[in-house]
Amino acid sequence: MGTSFELTVIRRLKLHLFPSLVLAVLLVGLCRAGLGQGDADLEALGLAPFPTTLAHGDTLFQNVRIFDGKSAALSAPSNVLVRGNVIERISVDPITVETNPNVHVIAADGRVLMPGLIDAHWHAFMAATPQMLLMTAASPYLHLLAARQAEATLMRGFTTIRDLGGPVFGLKRAIDEGVMPGPRIYPSGAFISQTSGHGDFRFPFEVPRVTGGPLSHSEVEGVAAIADSPDEVRLRAREQLRNGASQIKLMAGGGVASPHNPIESTQYTEAEIRAAVEAADNWGTYVTVHAYTPRAIRQVVAAGVKCIEHGHLIDEPTAKLLADKGLWWSLQPLLDDEDVPALSPESRKKALEVFAGTDNAYQLAKKYKVKTAFGSDILFDARIASRQGAILAKMVRWYTPAEALEMATADNGELMALSGFINPYPGKLGVVQEGALADLLLVDGNPLENIKLVEDPDKKFLVIMKDGTIYKNTLPN
Repeated sequence: MGTSFELTVIRRLKLHLFPSLVLAVLLVGLCRAGLGQGDADLEALGLAPFPTTLAHGDTLFQNVRIFDGKSAALSAPSNVLVRGNVIERISVDPITVETNPNVHVIAADGRVLMPGLIDAHWHAFMAATPQMLLMTAASPYLHLLAARQAEATLMRGFTTIRDLGGPVFGLKRAIDEGVMPGPRIYPSGAFISQTSGHGDFRFPFEVPRVTGGPLSHSEVEGVAAIADSPDEVRLRAREQLRNGASQIKLMAGGGVASPHNPIESTQYTEAEIRAAVEAADNWGTYVTVHAYTPRAIRQVVAAGVKCIEHGHLIDEPTAKLLADKGLWWSLQPLLDDEDVPALSPESRKKALEVFAGTDNAYQLAKKYKVKTAFGSDILFDARIASRQGAILAKMVRWYTPAEALEMATADNGELMALSGFINPYPGKLGVVQEGALADLLLVDGNPLENIKLVEDPDKKFLVIMKDGTIYKNTLPN
């Protein structure tokens, strides 16, 4: 967005709407108080300076116990050879490599080697930046904050994220080209929402929308795309695919953070949802939807959607339907605990409904063996974003450590592959297998016995490798 437009928006806010806008933002309750807090929060992450020279070339891990992403037990002591960006060989016998500066030998001394973690519900542009900043700050500044957070995400051991709403195409390109460090990103682009839907965060002066008129601030930024009617939904879905989306994100029901809709609401019609499904299917990929209630979930299933986000208010027949259809359920361990941001009374009321359904949702997912993905879905709070691994560790409330880690590695890797022939990272993710992409963590301790190790990546993740490149190695030479 250009500076002149930004100034125009802010000027109009100050002259006409600033008092009511600030009140509305505070009532939503998902932002921090001061504009300067973003800097303080990011600094609080305690990130070490990123090394100017990365470790490229081949890598040999000697004497590791492997969690391969699927097994409930570690392997026998093994050796793993990474050549280029692929795991070339795994052997219990010694592996001989040439001795030269392009070959890195890591003596692991029996430590655990596991796949890099995958977060299936992340918002790289919005996870750590307060909502007030997102609504008022200059776009280049916001993208720099997102870039800084991308590095933090990788340093937490999350080597892949599926981004479910936000302008991250440029961020993804910069990471993929090696301009800056960060995880692999499976981008959705702007999430698509009906008027008054969960993705409708327009300013009061931007309503009503005029067909063919100027886009709202959130649409210009690439956060949301407002669409009403099958034709508009099809258009917006195709625009995201044109920009490089690997899947389409659609808002199909009410949400906690959105002030203009009850959480019980069902959004879009089956015809509108099917328009997005057809556009995605023609590109070889899929639609994933935000939905909490049985009615909203059943409608999107009928329309051909392949993945449900949230679903905490589901009932048993609908959970069985997901299993019978072989669909994905991207659930988050949402609980009334320290990882809840400040909420307005209205949002707090809706959040409590969601929290009350979390245990039941996971129990039904297990009972019917629904294909379940792990995601954190953190928004607007750098402190909570820094606890991404701690949120994964909460999964032991319902699963064994091995089951939880399988969900965040091999299972999520399978979900990433659902993007078909437009998969931005073709190859096997989330596993330690010969031929798989080399996204690896060397852990000080056994996470199958103590999953809380993932809560402390600074100390417990000794080596972080993504795509065959070592981004962190704290072992002595």
